[in-house]
Amino acid sequence: MISMPTLHGTNSELKREEIKVYFQYCYKRYESLFNIVADESAYFQKADPLRHPIIFYYGHTATFFINKFKLAKIIDKRIDPELESLFAVGVDEMSWDDLNEKHYEWPSLKRTQVYRDKVYSVVNHLIDTLPLELPITDDSDWWVILMGIEHENIHLETSSVLIRQLPFESVREDAAWKECEMVGTAPKNVLLDVSAGTVILGKNKDAKLFGWDNEYGDHQAHIPAFKAAKYLTSNAEFLAFVQDSGYSNDNFWCEEGKAWKAYTDAKHPMFWKKKKVEYTLRTLSREIDLPLNWPVEVNHLEASAFCKWKSQKEGTHITLPTEDEYVRLRDESKVLSYLEWTAKGETIANINLEGYASCVPVDTYKHGNFFDVIGNVWQWSRTPIYPFEGFKVHPIYDDFTVPTFDGKHNLINGGSWISCGNLATQKSRYGFRRHFYQHAGFRYVQSEYEETVTTNIYNTDSIISQYCHFGWGENALGIENYPAHCARIAIEYMKDKPKRKAFDIGCAIGRSTFELAREFDEVIGVDFSARFIQEAEVLRKNGVLRYAMKTEGELENFYEVNLADFNLEEERQKVSFWQADACNLKPIYKDFDLIFGGNLIDRLYDPKKFLDSLASRLNDGGILILTSPYTWQEESTPKEKWIGGYKRDGENVTTLDGLKEILGNDFELIDTKDVPFVIQETARKHQHTIAHMTIWQKK
Repeated sequence: MISMPTLHGTNSELKREEIKVYFQYCYKRYESLFNIVADESAYFQKADPLRHPIIFYYGHTATFFINKFKLAKIIDKRIDPELESLFAVGVDEMSWDDLNEKHYEWPSLKRTQVYRDKVYSVVNHLIDTLPLELPITDDSDWWVILMGIEHENIHLETSSVLIRQLPFESVREDAAWKECEMVGTAPKNVLLDVSAGTVILGKNKDAKLFGWDNEYGDHQAHIPAFKAAKYLTSNAEFLAFVQDSGYSNDNFWCEEGKAWKAYTDAKHPMFWKKKKVEYTLRTLSREIDLPLNWPVEVNHLEASAFCKWKSQKEGTHITLPTEDEYVRLRDESKVLSYLEWTAKGETIANINLEGYASCVPVDTYKHGNFFDVIGNVWQWSRTPIYPFEGFKVHPIYDDFTVPTFDGKHNLINGGSWISCGNLATQKSRYGFRRHFYQHAGFRYVQSEYEETVTTNIYNTDSIISQYCHFGWGENALGIENYPAHCARIAIEYMKDKPKRKAFDIGCAIGRSTFELAREFDEVIGVDFSARFIQEAEVLRKNGVLRYAMKTEGELENFYEVNLADFNLEEERQKVSFWQADACNLKPIYKDFDLIFGGNLIDRLYDPKKFLDSLASRLNDGGILILTSPYTWQEESTPKEKWIGGYKRDGENVTTLDGLKEILGNDFELIDTKDVPFVIQETARKHQHTIAHMTIWQKK
């Protein structure tokens, strides 16, 4: 058993070796999972219409290491910029992910494997050479290494779900991924008492194990007594629901569930297959007769429908547990913590790949009076994922959890048979869309507990709020709204030129994107920050955006942006928003009549690379507009990458000089002007800045 390294220790060299062994084991284990895929062409099929082909996931976990190392300034050079862009974003969860296959030319499996091998060498070299101080803290380079390892552990699980969805003829059995063969009659499920008690969730910065952002902070709640099922819901229990017209009776389904059923035409769980009157179950590499004593695997919508059906059958209130109720059940069952059971070397549950590469019967692992409190399958909760008090994002992965604080992602608890590393710890918190499949089932409870936690309605992150206000708030200090002003100037310079397609790079919360759409047929807005893009997408989708701004101390004002108030309601259909790296843009961003880069170049890690790419993306005669206050800082841009603001051979080199040198071959400078802007921090504190605008026409 190779367990997750702790952050603490007294010997740095022993810790270095421990992390190296853990990295190598996890990296190679991920690759071995794909040995189950027997047909190379299956790498390029969509196992799930809502997700990319599995070649994306095979490359994604490797590019994650390099992209995060680059962002953290641990390395200077990329391995393969094309792959690191192609495999970077678009995993599952963001509704604006590009899932149009024609946009992608996937690399061969051989090229992807060569790339993975190079990443393996880079990570090993860093582990061998980086200075290591203990304990490892979240601002350490080693935190980023652990982040990459645990990120791959997440995709070990999600990729295994996709492999289960591949055509059966595309997979093969593998001795390293042995599946359980124990099947039999399911035990009768009963409700057992769980006493009242207080639960304490969250962890602090002194925690012994690496954690994702949503695990930190504080949450406490007193949970009244309730009853919980002794076992996870088995295939046998769920089969009764299916046979009782559970899928065809809309009375058991919420509106979201009914819409999902209509979209998928689901008549039973996804991993079941009907053979005449009997059902089979698809595992990783086999199709077997439905094992009635294994836990059922369903999405949240199916689990909720079952609970409503069972409530009606028994005349009681049966529901999914909240996150707090699950923790109360776990506390009462006295399940050992991850560090306790891994230290003992005991297999206490079907988790961490210590049992089988599949489920096992629901009465195999006992925890107190219950079974499978952890492991076997994840357990859906009725709690939408939310931030604990004191939540903060990690700057190297600022979009890990924040996009899921939307009320549409519910927490899953307890881990599954393939949950390894962080996923197997008692503090882990993962939220998935309610229609998504994981290796997840459920345990039902009888409870009247009303949960009080809510997801954020108003965004209170200070940076997000400032940029919301910068883009959409009232004019401060009598200065015209900056993104609207820039868009108006851009439209003026287009004159009689074609206005088919515009590109807004560094779009932040999208004001300039929407304003350009007043005249352009299509406008694409991109930003490096997924949190900015998330807010812009909320506004595009709903027409409304809410945020809170500090006025003084703990006081704040709440704001609501409504596109109708700006006469921009119709423009929603003409804009789209994407997360992207301006220095590593995908080739699909091309054929533009206007490119606008607002306050961008002095914050890029390689501004020349960005500027060199623009001519090929702009139509002949098209307009390029750049704005910046030229605030060059080494924190954002290595000094050797500055394009101005320094001396060369004793002479001053301004940013305008640098722009002329880089853009002069392809563009003609047609005008420059100063454009002031204001960013409000509090009611009485504002940043007043003057940006320099340069307007260029492609030759």
